[in-house]
Amino acid sequence: MPLDTPAELEDVLDAETIAVVGCSSTPGKAAHDVPKYLLEQGYDVIPVNPFADEIFGRSVPDTLADVDDEIDVVCVFRPSEEVGEIVDAALEREDVDVVWTQQGIRDDDAAARVEADGRAVVQDRCMKVEHRRLVA
Repeated sequence: MPLDTPAELEDVLDAETIAVVGCSSTPGKAAHDVPKYLLEQGYDVIPVNPFADEIFGRSVPDTLADVDDEIDVVCVFRPSEEVGEIVDAALEREDVDVVWTQQGIRDDDAAARVEADGRAVVQDRCMKVEHRRLVA
């Protein structure tokens, strides 16, 4: 069952490290501004993007498999049709507890795989909006 109650979302927002797949280096795009907001709130944000070398002063791994740090949450800023592949990469890792797809992004089959693996999923919600609503 997807996480969607305020208490469940608050638990997710207690995470420390968020890998943002599809993080953008372009200010003004949601895929840049939302992770920047999360960084400003004290999260360790790991931008993941095969087309960028540096975002937020940090070197950018191409894929989740290239991330050396521990990850609590994988936040997805990619089209819904790419979620399945990203979920597969997240499930390859032992450290990922939650997969969160941003507003307008969902893949119910991929979400079911996350849950079947004993992990949590949040779909079609903006992490910045939920943080402002529940935490800030």
